[in-house]
Amino acid sequence: MDKMLFRAAAALVFGGASACVCAQTQVSVLDSARVDLQTVEIVANRATGKTPVAYTDVSKEQLLRANEGRDIPYLLQSTPSVLTTSDAGTGIGYTSLRVRGTDGSRINITANGIPINNPESHNVYWVNMPDLASSLRSVQVQRGAGTSTNGAGAFGASVNMLTDAPSTLPYAEASGSLGMYNTSRQTLRVGSGLLGNHWMVDARVSHLSSDGYIDRASSKLWSYFGQAAYHHSDWGTDVRLIAFGGKEQTYMAWDYASKEDMELYGRRYNPCGLYIDAAGNRAFYKDQNDNYEQHHLQLLVAQRLGEFWRLNAALHFTKDDGYYEQYKTGRTLAEYGLQPFVLADGTTVKKSDLIRLKNNDNAFGGGMFAVNFQRNAWDVTLGGALNRFNGGHYGEVSWVRSYVGKVDPLQRYYDNTGKKTDGNVYLRGNYDVTRSVSVFADMQYRHIDYTIRGTSDTYDWNIGAPAVLDVDRQWDFFNPKFGVSFASGPHRAFASFSVAHKEPTRDNFTDGDMNHAPQAERLFDYELGYTFSQGIFSAGVNLYFMDYKDQLVKTGQLSDTGNPLSVNVPDSYRMGIELQASLKPVEWFDWSANATLSRNRIKDFVEYIYEDEWTNPIAFRRGDTPIAFSPDLILNNAFNFRACGFDATLQSQYVGKQYMNNAKSKEAVIDSYFVTNLHLGYTFQQLEGVKRLHLGFSIYNLFNKKYFNNGYAGAGYYKDDAGQPVIYRYAGYAAQAPTHVMGSLTLSF
Repeated sequence: MDKMLFRAAAALVFGGASACVCAQTQVSVLDSARVDLQTVEIVANRATGKTPVAYTDVSKEQLLRANEGRDIPYLLQSTPSVLTTSDAGTGIGYTSLRVRGTDGSRINITANGIPINNPESHNVYWVNMPDLASSLRSVQVQRGAGTSTNGAGAFGASVNMLTDAPSTLPYAEASGSLGMYNTSRQTLRVGSGLLGNHWMVDARVSHLSSDGYIDRASSKLWSYFGQAAYHHSDWGTDVRLIAFGGKEQTYMAWDYASKEDMELYGRRYNPCGLYIDAAGNRAFYKDQNDNYEQHHLQLLVAQRLGEFWRLNAALHFTKDDGYYEQYKTGRTLAEYGLQPFVLADGTTVKKSDLIRLKNNDNAFGGGMFAVNFQRNAWDVTLGGALNRFNGGHYGEVSWVRSYVGKVDPLQRYYDNTGKKTDGNVYLRGNYDVTRSVSVFADMQYRHIDYTIRGTSDTYDWNIGAPAVLDVDRQWDFFNPKFGVSFASGPHRAFASFSVAHKEPTRDNFTDGDMNHAPQAERLFDYELGYTFSQGIFSAGVNLYFMDYKDQLVKTGQLSDTGNPLSVNVPDSYRMGIELQASLKPVEWFDWSANATLSRNRIKDFVEYIYEDEWTNPIAFRRGDTPIAFSPDLILNNAFNFRACGFDATLQSQYVGKQYMNNAKSKEAVIDSYFVTNLHLGYTFQQLEGVKRLHLGFSIYNLFNKKYFNNGYAGAGYYKDDAGQPVIYRYAGYAAQAPTHVMGSLTLSF
């Protein structure tokens, strides 16, 4: 580390560092060469100043300011009510995003208006799209129910990403980052400029790798982005064919570690892959990896239809497949379709160590449209989408310790297929009652048809075979939204009421409590906001009350594959106040801050605890309890400096205490934490043969805070000698990296 710090300091003395100035300069030059293709995305889902929702726009400059390879959730972590987590502890690899306490499976993610969430899990696995931020133009985060969108229902937030518009000027850019824990990133971006007055081509390739802070939590990531665009201003026609995706190999770190294990083996301890070898020693399976690739293809068309009408349409297709490989100890052979075997000494073996592979093979495609009419006081959009998903899930056994008998190569022990058809149509409109007052209405109807057929990875001991999956569910949702907005001079205010529904995820069916079938959720979202912005100062306040019926909340426990388990609770709510302020007294300095104070509660929560964690549940009425992973306080602060090519940002975040279960257990608490990052940078302009040379240097966790930002909690009971239940609880924690540094270099031609 000393050598790394010395080299970084030398770079700083030579020229400074940070992606901030690079971003500012790059955007100012390239944006002037961008074709205005604002209409080519399905942007009808984006909020504007007249839309009565709480939202934050994150510009390309802001994205690139801290883009040294960390995933998109970490580039959004300074926006209000946002929390991020990282399995590896450095923001690279498996990461997740939470907004207002809601997890990623209830945050709607789109790219150019096209859904990115997996239709079954409803999650976005950012590790499959590494360095996508290098090809984004902007991101909008809508908090609450938001506007009607495509894909999984927004139950806490929506994140709408727009990819880069093509450039009319040719360009090339190479960038690289190097940091602690053997972290590195290499990115190459090129653009053809305008060809034949109408065509443009852009491309990017990236490679990232890191050992991770957590032991063996390594990542090897590759990604790409490419687009071919056609623009004809006289016809009012824009067409883009976009392809992006990635391939990843990530060593598992999602089991986390107990505090007791950390005391024995250190904060970086990773229990994934642990087994006892033939000599009786502790060992770790070297191939305990997640291996996956994902490819997105989008065809976007925008056509101007006269003076007042505009048509946007899109076709899309996503193909992804892969597997993760696990060493499992002491597994019952019957669960894997294997027979007990007899050793030479006559011992019958019914349980043994084995290696299993769990596979996914998914295809997702569809089409969507939006017709917009704007004239005088009216702005009306009619839109809709129809999407189809087919997901194959199967498990294989590749090896069994000391097995006597035949193990077929990659013997399949479960196999099932999920199919989902998801269609929606919406009508949304703004009407300007006066120059200052607008009213808003948004009506969406959504139909979902979802089936799962086949055998489960869960073994049913009652029938002596893998559990049969026979899910056939349909939902019809009506999601109305109403609001009014006011804008005059420096003042903007809005009030809105929204209804949202959301279907259960695949895991709610396959990994949930078999005694409690998952039900669809409903949200009543009430929002009230005010913003003042004039001159050097701006401030805003937003009040929200999100009233849930049958909300699926995390129990804090994990399934056998590391997925969080959830259960419906009849009545729950999230309410809070979001505060924002910024000050720019001089051209070279600005200060921004935001805070969320919230109360997240389940009314009259009933906790179920199982004997040996799987049978004979007993119930405990816990009363009103905090919702798991929902802190009552989040604070963000940033000081930004820019002068003479030099750039510096000091960014801090405070996150209050979080419970990891819904029973308010003292054994399941993530303590509050306060973390500060420092970004420095310097940009050289118009060097010989180079348009720009940017040097960057970042110090993450500047004050060396030892903290956790994620984890899990579980509980069970056993019976004592008198036959009375004795409850036990346990928890695992995702330790985050202490002070670590990252340097970057960007060359633009």
